Amino acid sequence: MTLLSPPRPGHTVWRRFRRHRGAVAGAAVLGFLVLAVLLGPWLWSLDPTYIDVRARSAGPSPAHPLGTDQLGRDMLARLLAGGRVSIAVGLAAMAVSLGLGTLIGVLAGFFRRLDSLLMRLTDLFLALPVIPLVLVAVMLFREPLNHSFGPQAGIFVLVVLAIGLTSWMPTARVVRGAVLELKEREFILAARGIGTPDAAIITRHVLPNVASPILVSAALGTANAILTESALSFLGLGFPPDFPTWGRLLSDATVYLQDYPGRALWPGGLICLTVLGVNYLGDGLRDAFDIRGDAR
Repeated sequence: MTLLSPPRPGHTVWRRFRRHRGAVAGAAVLGFLVLAVLLGPWLWSLDPTYIDVRARSAGPSPAHPLGTDQLGRDMLARLLAGGRVSIAVGLAAMAVSLGLGTLIGVLAGFFRRLDSLLMRLTDLFLALPVIPLVLVAVMLFREPLNHSFGPQAGIFVLVVLAIGLTSWMPTARVVRGAVLELKEREFILAARGIGTPDAAIITRHVLPNVASPILVSAALGTANAILTESALSFLGLGFPPDFPTWGRLLSDATVYLQDYPGRALWPGGLICLTVLGVNYLGDGLRDAFDIRGDAR
């Protein structure tokens, strides 16, 4: 009689993830968009900033599959370039938000004396209006960072920090809850009993076991960062006008919306597809890491 070995955790998570059709579709769409914006310059070599006044406001053609804008710049090239910036901002801002939220959540959940102070700080940030706060930060620090890093790198750093430093609160709350439950487990109590330092317990036992809520927060945080950057660019407070992002392209297209609606539909549709793909991916990850998933 042979005993069946239990499935490995990685296989179980993958099996649960595959059962979530929306998550699989979202991952496929997101992967396609990421590959398109990364490989786009090699597949479509037109300069997104090249101005051809003779071809301005042209419709779709073999030379310009998505047409051109009011200055004759190729829309496909600008969408690909804008996608690289928007997705890069989303990932970088998510990393800042995730790192700060995880740090505060772990400290609040693991050290009781810090819990009240850090959670009141989290409540304070949750009470602040995010978009107006980001707008004020962009207006105050745009010029100093532009002088330090240049107009493009400076605004990239500013937007990433502004979004990341105002969106860490949900991650902190989720991680704190997971740590509060985890620190009462037997293996944590045993590690404390043999004199293991707190730093070693956190790095060896706590962080690996709170990886699942962190991954879910990362997916949802990326979508929020992309939407916030698009809103800033739409309001004209993001990247310079000659530096395309999806939000900036959408803002430029509103002036010509009645005559050329496609200019707004393409960047708006790509923003929606990216955010939907990330959100569905986050839902799938949450269900995949749910320990009650097999009971349903």
